[in-house]
Amino acid sequence: MKLSLVAPCYNEEANIKLFFDAVKTAFDGKVTDYEIVFVNDGSKDGTYKELKKLYDENKKDNNIQVLTFSRNFGKESAMYAGLSNAKGDYVCIIDADLQQRPEVVLAMLDKINSDEDIDCVAAYQENRKESKAMSGIKSGFYKFINKIADVDFVNGASDFRLMKRSMVEAILDMSEYHRFSKGIFSWVGFNTAYIPYTVEEREFGETKWTVGKLFKYAIDGIISFSTFPLKLATAIGITTSIISVLYLIFVVLQKLIAGIDVPGYATIVVLVLFLGGMQLFCLGILGEYLSKIYVQVKNRPIYILKEHLGKDDED
Repeated sequence: MKLSLVAPCYNEEANIKLFFDAVKTAFDGKVTDYEIVFVNDGSKDGTYKELKKLYDENKKDNNIQVLTFSRNFGKESAMYAGLSNAKGDYVCIIDADLQQRPEVVLAMLDKINSDEDIDCVAAYQENRKESKAMSGIKSGFYKFINKIADVDFVNGASDFRLMKRSMVEAILDMSEYHRFSKGIFSWVGFNTAYIPYTVEEREFGETKWTVGKLFKYAIDGIISFSTFPLKLATAIGITTSIISVLYLIFVVLQKLIAGIDVPGYATIVVLVLFLGGMQLFCLGILGEYLSKIYVQVKNRPIYILKEHLGKDDED
């Protein structure tokens, strides 16, 4: 059995050596056959230098790969690249900032080996270390997307998970450009067990996830795994049409029966703005789906490698 750790890195210069040492300490005497696949996602600091140094120092052990992108393609692309080049029978995705500890990987291995029917072990945050407002927003998102999506999303489950090779191959077969891995993990199926873990504080650096990025990520997830927004646009169009016809009948009856003049300028402006806003909203929904299709049909690569250290090393 060989275990591959896929570690996406973006501006993690100060954490690379600490992460590697933490893995060695945790695995010492417990996991002997393993590799670490570092994916340098276009970092702008000294991450590449640290990875190159680490690779040169441990080249004889043949347990490190370093993939360097030509630019920043995002964590989703980094995970796909790592999975594509991992050699292990078991593959685990883990962040290099030490918020996800390698000791949890050992618990994942124990869990997956305890039952041959388990194909994947995913870690979820039992207690979130964030504000109540942010925690509430995330919980609300999971409730919403589970109602409209074609697959199930487990609240708090992250990309931190251990998978058997069969599941990894299924994920790699889904070579779509706009990737939402949380949905892909569920879509491919396979039996998944969940274990709780505690997110540790970052050793160095700052989180790359801002509120804006989280919002965009949520929108990508909804569009990738649900057609509900398109159905919503249709429902809005039908509803506004029915309301317009009913209002037209109401106005005509007011004029013919009660002799009341048709409401004037203010009412017309409000109706025009309301209907115009609904039309633009529906066009925006269509635009989001069309933009994804537009990029996908170009068939551009998910990532571009600038350098791959460890590719030609003998097994």
